[in-house]
Amino acid sequence: MSDGAIPADHSFALCLTHDVDRVRKTYQPLYYAVKNGDPSRLLAHLPGQNSFWQFENIMAIEEELGVRSAFYFLNERSLFRDKPLRTWLRAEYWKLYVGRYSMDDPAIFDVVRTLDAGGWEVGLHGSYESYRDTDRLRMEKEKLENVLGHPVLGGRQHYLNLDRPDTWRRHSEIGLSYDATLGQTDDYGFEHGYDPLRPFDDEFVVFPLTLMELTLPDVESDPEGAWEECEKLLAEARENEAVMTVLWHPSYFSDADHPNYGALYRRLIERAQEMGAWVGPPGELYASLEDRSAVESAEQTKELTVESAPTHEQQPTNHGPQQ
Repeated sequence: MSDGAIPADHSFALCLTHDVDRVRKTYQPLYYAVKNGDPSRLLAHLPGQNSFWQFENIMAIEEELGVRSAFYFLNERSLFRDKPLRTWLRAEYWKLYVGRYSMDDPAIFDVVRTLDAGGWEVGLHGSYESYRDTDRLRMEKEKLENVLGHPVLGGRQHYLNLDRPDTWRRHSEIGLSYDATLGQTDDYGFEHGYDPLRPFDDEFVVFPLTLMELTLPDVESDPEGAWEECEKLLAEARENEAVMTVLWHPSYFSDADHPNYGALYRRLIERAQEMGAWVGPPGELYASLEDRSAVESAEQTKELTVESAPTHEQQPTNHGPQQ
């Protein structure tokens, strides 16, 4: 590792992240009922049915395995409040802006506080257009911090939207320390390298995304085939002492909607632990990385001081009588 990112006594690092896009269903039951010819999908609209709310399930899995992860919360615009009338009938706008949650929702407030109190990282999931809008991004960060009660360390942009390096400059400008957006929406792997990146050669760090669950092949119909791909990534990570970052959306822990994804996530963590990996949220790894950078910097400064100190062969210059 060129950046010394792997904590001591570990073979590689596995960073766990969850983008909280939605916490309840809206158009999805009708869409899949028609697409798959499965009327049972409509049962999701019955009172008390909300399979997208998976926070307790994820926390239970990670608590059992002794790990923590990062949850990135979204503060998206409203189609009917914030967008022009001409966009209201466009399907892509419904997908982007309808049915999102609000940071003012008491249930969201409670789950954010619960996650934070339990040792999970709470981060920012920048809204669809915020990657080009510093003011919007700053507002979203402040809104989340008001709920959280302390500063946010990092996050990821919605839909992996990214202008390099401008989006990262915006992140740094509003006080974020890291970003986990850089990645692929249709493939997986270490395309962007094995190490965290420092685009500005300062404290700001980029954790490339290695794997998003959506990109794995045939998880529902061939879970063993999908697992083989995960194992290959883990082996590559260990071989290269890499930082491997994965994204599992909370809704994909619903077996009713997305069979096998939750079990695959658990299996991924268990195998990484067996292989000697450090497992946790990017914010924790960032803090460890910065702590070690500070120690190394102090040691280098000490070495320079010792090297420049006068020796018996090089006596200090006499600038006059001592007082």
